[in-house]
This record gives sequence, C-alpha cells and structure tokens, in this order.
Amino acid sequence: MTQELRRSLGVFDAVVIGLGSMLGAGIFAALGPAAHAAGTGLLPALATAAVVAYCNATASARLAARYPASGGTYVYGRARLGPFWGYLAGWAFVVGKTASCAAMALTVGAYLWPEQAHAVAVAAVVALTAVNYRGVQKSALLTRVIVALVLAVLAAVVTVSAGAGQAERLGLDGDVPTGGVLQAAGLLFFAFAGYARIATLGEEVRDPERTIPRAVPIALGITLVVYAAVALSVLAVLGAPRLAASAAPLADAARAAGAPWLVPAVTAGAALAALGALLSLILGVSRTTLAMARDGHLPAPLAAVHPRFGVPHHAELAVGAVVAVVAATADVRGAIGFSSFGVLVYYGIANAAAWTLGPRERPLAALGLLGCGVLAFALPMGAVLAGVGVLAAGTVAYAVVGAVRRTRP
Repeated sequence: MTQELRRSLGVFDAVVIGLGSMLGAGIFAALGPAAHAAGTGLLPALATAAVVAYCNATASARLAARYPASGGTYVYGRARLGPFWGYLAGWAFVVGKTASCAAMALTVGAYLWPEQAHAVAVAAVVALTAVNYRGVQKSALLTRVIVALVLAVLAAVVTVSAGAGQAERLGLDGDVPTGGVLQAAGLLFFAFAGYARIATLGEEVRDPERTIPRAVPIALGITLVVYAAVALSVLAVLGAPRLAASAAPLADAARAAGAPWLVPAVTAGAALAALGALLSLILGVSRTTLAMARDGHLPAPLAAVHPRFGVPHHAELAVGAVVAVVAATADVRGAIGFSSFGVLVYYGIANAAAWTLGPRERPLAALGLLGCGVLAFALPMGAVLAGVGVLAAGTVAYAVVGAVRRTRP
C-alpha cells in the first residue's frame, strides 16, 4: 500500500517555499553573468525570462490543481502525454535540480568562506538535509525566516542605490545583442524557476485545488517585483558595463552608493538567500525522486515515507548525499548552465501537458513551450551539449528498463 505524505501547508507557507527557492540565485548570482551576456539588454532579458516564467507558472498551477500529488511535471507528463514524457520530465528535473542544489551550496561557501567554499558547501547540504528530514513544517518555518531577512537586505540595497543612483548611467540607448539577451534570459530564468517547488509539494498542501493556483502566481509576482527593483537600482548606480564585470554586484552597488556599512549585511544576505534556495531545492528534488521510485523508475527504497515525520526520508538522504558529492567537486558556473538546460526541458514538457487540458490553456502553453525551447538552446554550448547528453542517457536507461520488464514472465 502506497504511503501518503502529510498535508500540512497552507497558501502562505507554499508561497514562502517558492520565494525561498527563487530569491537566492537571481539576485545575488545571476545579475552579473546576465549583464555580461546582454550588456544594455539586461532589462529586456529580465522581461523575457518573466514572460516565460509566467507561462510556465500558469501551466504548472493548472496541472497541479488537476493532479495534486508529489512529483510535479513527472506526474503531469505521465497523465497527459504518456509514461515516457513523464519520465523524461522527472529525469530532467532530478538531474538539473541536483546541479542547482550544488550551485546554491557553492554560493553559500563563496560568500561565507571563499578559501574553503567546497567544505562550507558540503556542510550546508548536510545541515539542510537534516532539517528537511525532520519534516516539511520545520523547513517552511526556517524558509520564512530566511526570506524575511533577505528581503530586508534587498530593500536596503534598493533604498541606498535609489538615493545615490544616476539614471543616465543605465546606458539603455546602446546596442542590444539579441543572442545575448536570450542567453541572459536563460540565466535569469534559472532564478525564477522556484515556483516548481510549490507544484512538487502537491501532496503536502491543504486543499491543493485552491492553494496551488493561488500560491504560484503570488510567489512569482513578488519575485518579479523584487528582481526589477534591484536590477534597476543596481544599474542606476553601476551602469551596465560595471555590473557585467562585477562578481558581487549588490555589494559593489552598496559601495558605489556610499554605503560601505551595508556590505557585510549584503554578504550575509547572499548566504542566507542561497541557503533558502538550497533548502527548497532539496525538498523538491526529493519529492520527485519519491514519485519516480513509486513508479519503478528509481530504486524502490527511495519511495519510503518516515512513519513519524511523514517525509520521504530515504529520498532526502540520497539526494543530500549526491548533492554533497557534486558540491565537493563541481564548478558553480558549470552547475548553473547545466541546471538551466534541464529546468527548461522540464517546463517545456509541462507546457506540452498543459496544452492538452483544453483550448483555454493553449495560447499560454504554446508560448511557454516555444520560450523554453529558445532559451534552452541559447545557453552556452557546453551546457547544451552536456544537457542533451544526459537526457540521451536517461532515454537509453528508460528503454533498457522497459525491455527488461517486457522479457520478465
């Protein structure tokens, strides 16, 4: 008999989990690389990423309301498109978001102790895996605290930057490279993708038909407002060229705005934001792992649910172990690029599944599917090739397992 997860989350906690996943990567990690790719096209890139994210959020919310079970697009793809597409979505999610977890853990290490970034990253993974193991409510509470602190830091950066910024430094009258804008949009989309954590918690929210469609657009809207405010204020102070060259743009903006006293708070906020993202990411990957294990695509022990805490404890421990290994050995830039490709494939399948729901869903689903495809292949070629290779390996594994099952008596 399949064990059910405990339904304990309301709209507020679901929104906070989504915010904790979204706010970490984009604000503190993706603005610099995105400005490097897009130059003066950073703001159009942000708008492009937001449009694609909105389409995906709408598709995810409507599908999650129809299928309120853990697993996200893995569940939706199976139900609407067939077993293979559900499997491919789950594979892309687990692999891509495992890389995201490692990237966020490495971000924590880079801000807190750059000389020992890998060791700090591993310690962060172990600590947050332990938090998730104790139950999703404790994870939601900790995420709520982190989000509040990070928002306070971001508000301070926007305030001091607005007071010292010069609009003419934005440089919006320069040439905008289309390819660079699309690549930057792909990088910024990596930061928006946290709303999937809400959909993957479908089996743990109260009244999912009402909670999920409300929580997804609220979380996405708040994140877009925060991203736009921070991007505009930092551009006003630094200008596009200096922002593109900055490894810590928010800290540099605080210095340029004459507020060096704010730099330690920004550093702490960056670490907290990355921790919040890591917390929610581990939560979401473990739930998709649970769903795939229930269906026989991953080892059966990963489907176990803890009798006391009501969480998929074997899946959480396995995900934590893999992320710790990747965080100990990987490069953060490579992890982000690889993750972005996997996430865009995942949402492409979500939009294809939403297309089958009916005529009302098709315009946004078509736009979302097209956007995911364009942004995925606009990413750096190394990330595209690695992503295609891993998806191909997953497809081969699916075919082999299917062939073995058919030969069994």
